Amino acid sequence: MIYSDFQGLKISQLGMGNMRLPVIDNDDSRIDKEQTREMIKYCMENGINYYDTAYGYHNGNSELVVGELLKEYDRDSFYLASKFPGYDLNNMPHVEEIFEEQLKKCRVDYFDFYLFHNVCELNIDSYLDPKFGIYDYLMEQKRNGRIKHLGFSAHGDIANMTRFLDAYGKDMEFCQIELNYFDYLFQDAKGKVELLNDRNIPIWVMEPLRGGQLATLSDEDTAKLHAVRADEDVPAWAFRFLQSIEGVAVILSGMSNMDQLKANISTFETNKPLNKEEMDLILDIADGMIKKTTVPCTACHYCVSHCPMKLDIPFLLKLYNEAMVAGSGDFIAPMALASLPADKQPECCVTCHSCEQVCPQTIKIPDHLASFARKLGR
Repeated sequence: MIYSDFQGLKISQLGMGNMRLPVIDNDDSRIDKEQTREMIKYCMENGINYYDTAYGYHNGNSELVVGELLKEYDRDSFYLASKFPGYDLNNMPHVEEIFEEQLKKCRVDYFDFYLFHNVCELNIDSYLDPKFGIYDYLMEQKRNGRIKHLGFSAHGDIANMTRFLDAYGKDMEFCQIELNYFDYLFQDAKGKVELLNDRNIPIWVMEPLRGGQLATLSDEDTAKLHAVRADEDVPAWAFRFLQSIEGVAVILSGMSNMDQLKANISTFETNKPLNKEEMDLILDIADGMIKKTTVPCTACHYCVSHCPMKLDIPFLLKLYNEAMVAGSGDFIAPMALASLPADKQPECCVTCHSCEQVCPQTIKIPDHLASFARKLGR
């Protein structure tokens, strides 16, 4: 396992994200605890020492399960990260009670790493508003040793990141951003990297495979990559891209099964950054994908908990993308939709826009669901 140096710590470059753990009966709230236990055991045996969770992952159950399973190991054998759930504005007045709840759920006395979660256009004003006392409270917890290292994650644009850094940057020890070769130019992750490097803030990476979208490519694009690096599989290229980016210290991967975990750990046995020609190739592939992609959903599931109709929005948007790419020849989306109840179809959206309020990607979800329904002739 490759390790990054961070303030005297040796942190595994590959961290285990706990937003996409194995689940039972495709129910995101029902984590398969035994499979997860085996995965954490394998992580521990093979050098992963960084574990990332959050208040809302798996409908609030990620912290519970991760805390229970990590309790089986010495506290000094791992680094645990969680986050204040500012993606939901209703949480802003409750930083103290949420933080205390998180410690209990995770069965720890302190967090090694703690983040302001998802700084973006929706919540930047609230995060900066002193009446909520979020910054003051978290800094107090750091002084008391209950937070060892304080940082933030960001899905917002560079302007909002800059506002946050101008206010709190002197106390931010790291920043977690969505970074992959698809979003490098599409979401200007390149500009975010430059911003953080300019401020000497180490970069933590989320969505390295963009919610699994970069785990497989078309046969044509896969052949292009294999022609250059025959020994690297498609997901490994995404990680090698990140190993090429200045300032990247930790790369979080939300691994859902043991096969993914083993493959990723194997990749991180070595550091093999891309050369210029390889970088140009992977970015050219991304450009081709962007032209075909309509909705940049990463299946974070924040929207689902706020939908009054309980629609599986990430699944619907995934099918929408499939329909848009396949055009008139699409058959996968109608076939998959046939498995859903009549009240869970895209036309059942009531356009309340609650989903948009918590979407990290600021997707206009009701508009796309309406477009999907029209395409289906509904």
